Amino acid sequence: METINLNDKYKLFNEKWSPHSIAELNGQQVLIAKVEGDFVWHSHEEEDELFHVVKGKLTIEFRDKTVELSSGELLLVPKGVEHRPRAEKETWILLFEPLGIKHTGEKTTEITKFHYPKI
Repeated sequence: METINLNDKYKLFNEKWSPHSIAELNGQQVLIAKVEGDFVWHSHEEEDELFHVVKGKLTIEFRDKTVELSSGELLLVPKGVEHRPRAEKETWILLFEPLGIKHTGEKTTEITKFHYPKI
């Protein structure tokens, strides 16, 4: 067992939309990312996705609505629901996702990650 300091972990990287793994539990991974600008429209056909805003503001667009999250808030996006996260300013997020998930879901683009660096 080891304490993980989120603020220290966020200081270890600057890349945007590039999740880093900080822990694993029960087939899930705990990821942190810095985000800014628009991400791609995507969905995860077999996996739910949990977004928790640690610092800043995150907007998640859906085809029928938009949800805004502030620091300390989280949102569970059910599997199969198409969405696009975006942030006007640098925002720090924490994600809980199954091991092996692609962060661009069913879509493969030049920014797709097939594995996440551990920090």
